[in-house]
Amino acid sequence: MNILIVDDIHEILLEKLRKAGVKFNYQPEIDKIGAEKLIPEYDGLIIRSKFQVDKDFIDLNPSLKMIGRAGAGMDNIDESYAESKGIKLIPANEGNRDAVGEHMIGMLLSLMNNLNRGDKEVRTGLWKREENRGYELKGRTVALIGYGHNGKAMAKKLSGFDVNVIAYDKYKTGFSDQYATEVSMEEVVKRADVLSFHIPLTRETRGMVDDEYLYHFRKPIFFLMGARGGIVNIPAVLKKLDEGKIIGAAFDVLPIEKFPSLADQDWYQDLINRENVLLSPHVAGWTFESYYKLSDVLADKIISQLNK
Repeated sequence: MNILIVDDIHEILLEKLRKAGVKFNYQPEIDKIGAEKLIPEYDGLIIRSKFQVDKDFIDLNPSLKMIGRAGAGMDNIDESYAESKGIKLIPANEGNRDAVGEHMIGMLLSLMNNLNRGDKEVRTGLWKREENRGYELKGRTVALIGYGHNGKAMAKKLSGFDVNVIAYDKYKTGFSDQYATEVSMEEVVKRADVLSFHIPLTRETRGMVDDEYLYHFRKPIFFLMGARGGIVNIPAVLKKLDEGKIIGAAFDVLPIEKFPSLADQDWYQDLINRENVLLSPHVAGWTFESYYKLSDVLADKIISQLNK
């Protein structure tokens, strides 16, 4: 196996590949055009999020055997086409699950207690106690959509808050454990006080969270989107915020994540002008620790695959 690495990767991955005798070419500064020129010479590719590994890129090397991603999910790779070509796809979902769980709980607590608004007001000479009265998390029902690595990590981290954690996963059954109870989607819309997403972006989930999806929730909810921005229709969330069906919304991911394109979206100004909306720049899974763990996990998976 000879692998082309086209993104910034922690040294631990390089060390483990060397030790296992795996050849590689580490090119963290290369662009897609440069990668297109080199990929025919390699059996494998490692990438984070630098560019889309689409059909045209894959076709440049009919002998490509493996694509590894030092991240959660494979949405910047044409999965179905790659698999049709017999290419093994290796994500590192376990590497940032703790980071995502901590970040989204932090966003939730900030929303429930008006921390951002309170901070801004005190800095400008305002001392508004009643207006910034918060909600307690204890006793509420947190609904997780998706119960893979990230969903499980979120549930485990919530266990100390004395909340009821329920989870719905369309592709799993019998997964109830000490941290979460498996339920139907009907139970989610009936019971949820907090709604948090932990699913990949696929053809099926793209645009899934729309007016119709949110209409069915019985109680006002706190809305957390730390999965993929393409899953959610932002105007639908804004509408439910106006109606009071969503109390507050936190987004680590958005459907568009580059400026100036983001600022050109019809919904952008409305979104950023709301005090009950909290935003972060797709960094939930990107900590100093996850930088190491993503590469460490991916290296172990690649070496295990090669040893089969």
